[in-house]
Order: sequence, then structure tokens, then C-alpha cells
Amino acid sequence: MSAESAPLHTTPLHALHLELGARMVPFAGYSMPVQYPAGLMAEHLHTRQAAGLFDVSHMGQLRLVGPDAAAAFETLIPVDVIGLGLHKQRYGLLLNDEGGIIDDLMFVNRGDDLFVIVNGACKAGDIAHIQERIGGRCEVIPLPDQALLALQGPQAAAALARLAPGTASLVFMTGGRFEIAGCDCYVTRSGYTGEDGFEISVPAAQAEALARALLAQPEVKPIGLGARNSLRLEAGLCLYGNDIDTTTTPPEAALNWAIQKVRRTGGARAGGFPGADKVLAQIDDPALLKRRRVGLVARERVPVREHTPLQSIDGVAIGEVTSGLLGPSVNQPVAMGYVAPGFAAAGTVVHAIVRGKAVPMEVSPMPFLPARYHRG
Repeated sequence: MSAESAPLHTTPLHALHLELGARMVPFAGYSMPVQYPAGLMAEHLHTRQAAGLFDVSHMGQLRLVGPDAAAAFETLIPVDVIGLGLHKQRYGLLLNDEGGIIDDLMFVNRGDDLFVIVNGACKAGDIAHIQERIGGRCEVIPLPDQALLALQGPQAAAALARLAPGTASLVFMTGGRFEIAGCDCYVTRSGYTGEDGFEISVPAAQAEALARALLAQPEVKPIGLGARNSLRLEAGLCLYGNDIDTTTTPPEAALNWAIQKVRRTGGARAGGFPGADKVLAQIDDPALLKRRRVGLVARERVPVREHTPLQSIDGVAIGEVTSGLLGPSVNQPVAMGYVAPGFAAAGTVVHAIVRGKAVPMEVSPMPFLPARYHRG
């Protein structure tokens, strides 16, 4: 049976999505809600103003267990794992031997394990890769019976604190175990929207009860994949498969911030990860880069989509858009893409070629909208 004809997986909230009137689409091998009756624009703006609930149970969850787990994981990602404090979370990049990005992920030091969340479309390959590379040094335990919900927006903290008062003490990129509406949850204060919010891992059997308890809060509405995409793009956050992939290195993707000094040239644990020579050389000498990821804002009200060619104002090919749409909150067309290094400076004007017409775009710092994470 081909991948196209294979039946789609469903998340533990599938029946609830149908009950709420969601339009379901195939995504990462799952039947997922792209939007609810209110529509993408209303869902996006509601998340920016109040609180939105996302089903992200298609994501992969796993535990790395054992005294050598942190050191072992450092051999796969260019990130400081050993120095991560208890219940602190970090963003990580799983690299191949050429320094290309196999996946981006989040991980938390929970004391008794490293809790890792990977992208849905990549999870089978990621888990196999991690097992093959470090399975001899620590236990690699997939968690297929865990669901994942994200509660995002400026009123998310108030809504969640009503059900679990202790969650209010979390700050951005920290986590803890909480009981929420009788459900056993691990909660991190993080997300994919640029807003304050939480990601909640919960046993699949309890996911619907948790979702209903959250949706019963007056601030909270269900949000689909469509608004998730527009929210993350305004926040300047990469989508794996669009903006980063195995052909992209972290420096090309403007992700140097994710590589701590301890893992860089001259650091106490420099290198030691796949593709380290290439990645560290590109950080140390940006002249080695052939392209860079940049933000782009259109000067005309023309949405510029992924795969749109980018040219210099002289008509020379310089790159391609990897994500783009009309940003509902910024109320203008925004995009990200890759350009030749000479065109990466903020303020540079380039042309996106949309149906044969040159649409002027200006290279812009990201995020396009200021982030509102709760840092305490």
C-alpha cells in the first residue's frame, strides 16, 4: 500500500474535532483540523487577543533515560544538554553528518529523563535515528500513548490557572508536572505562536477530558492548523520541511542563537555533533555561507507564497520564498525565504516573481510581531 493510499491516523481528539465542526485535512499522516467554522482569520486573531487550544498530538514524544542520556544526546545535537537545569526546556536541532537539519525539536530535563518532542512528519525517522546512534548509551522510549495540546495567547495563563493554579509560577521555557481537571499532565510554558502559552503532554485516554475542561473556559476557543501556520510565521518561527530541511545548516537558517557558546569553537564541549566542522566553520566565518534565511515584507498587498522565486531588482535569481501569506495581525504580506548573502541585510529590496509580475519586498528583521513570552 502506498503512503498516499494508507489510511490516515487520528488523534485522541478526532471525535471532538468533528463535533466542533472542524474541516479535517491530511497532515503528517494524520487527519487534522485545518480550521473550525469561525475560520482561519478569526482563529488567528482570537489567539492573539485571548487564548486558543491546538491539538498537536501528531507530534512525536519520547523519553531518554539513564545517567549517560544528556552526554549521549549532545552527540546528536549542537546544543548544551548537560548544562540544562531541572525542568528547564531548550530548542534543539537534530543534524546529519553534513550538518543538515534532520528535524528541530524541544527537550526538557525532567530529572528522571530527558523528555523530547519532535515533529509529526519526522517522528518515525527521528526515533529510529536516535535509537541507532545512542540507543546503546541510554534507553530511548517512544510515548505513542501520550497526546499533546497547546494553549496559546495572552489569556492562556489565566484560563489554565483556574484549573491548575500552580501553572502560573512557570516562566518561558520551564516545565512541571500538574494535575489539570483530574488529568496527569506535564506542562511547559512554551509554544509556536509568539504568544505566552503552554504545551501540555497528557495520556491519550485523558486528552478529551482535558480539552473539554480547557474549552469550557470563557477565553478559550479551538484553533486549527491554518491559524497555527499564520501565527508561527508572524512569530518568525521555522516550519520543518518548508524553511529548514536536510539541505539546510543552522547558520544558513539563521539559527546560530540555538547553539550555546559551550558547544562552539573555543567552548568547553565544542563540536562533537554531526557536521560540527562545517557548522562551526560557518558560524566562525559567515563568508562561507551561500545563502541566508531572511524575513520579507511585501510593499504591495500581494500575498507571496512558498516556492515563489526571488530576484534582485536587476532581475538576477537570488533565492526563493519558503513560507508566505497575508499576516492577519500585521495586516500585510509577510514571508521568509533564502537569499544570497549579499541581499540579506535588513532594508534590502528584492523582487518576488508572482505570476510573472515583480512584487517588491523588503528584507525585514523577524519576528514580524514582537513576541510576548512570559519571562517572569
